[in-house]
Amino acid sequence: MKGTLFTATELADRLGVSSRTLRFYETKHLITPERVGNRRIYNYKDHARMTLILRGKRIGFSLDDIREFLDLYDSNEDRSPQIQLLVTKVSQRIDQLQKQKDDIDLTLDELREIQAIASETLKNKPKIRWSAS
Repeated sequence: MKGTLFTATELADRLGVSSRTLRFYETKHLITPERVGNRRIYNYKDHARMTLILRGKRIGFSLDDIREFLDLYDSNEDRSPQIQLLVTKVSQRIDQLQKQKDDIDLTLDELREIQAIASETLKNKPKIRWSAS
């Protein structure tokens, strides 16, 4: 893949996003494609960065968090502090998602209980018979 170049349409198609999405992340300075005239040309690094950006968004990180994570890949110095930050933020996100999952499980249990009670009530309710007067 190294050395591969993409147009905006090609990269967007490959990533399953729109060209507008690519432009959005460019305006946020998360990717910096080369320009040939009016056209944006993306390389394998842009592809890799977009993959990380989309993964970060999918798992719920903010653009600022994603920017910090991307800086890990751009730095040539000791990255231990940044990696520790990544571990901390990922751990926090896991905790947050686990709490949401627990809340969802509890809500589903409550809804199933309500559903069962309501269904049983409907089964046991006597049918009303109308008589002709």
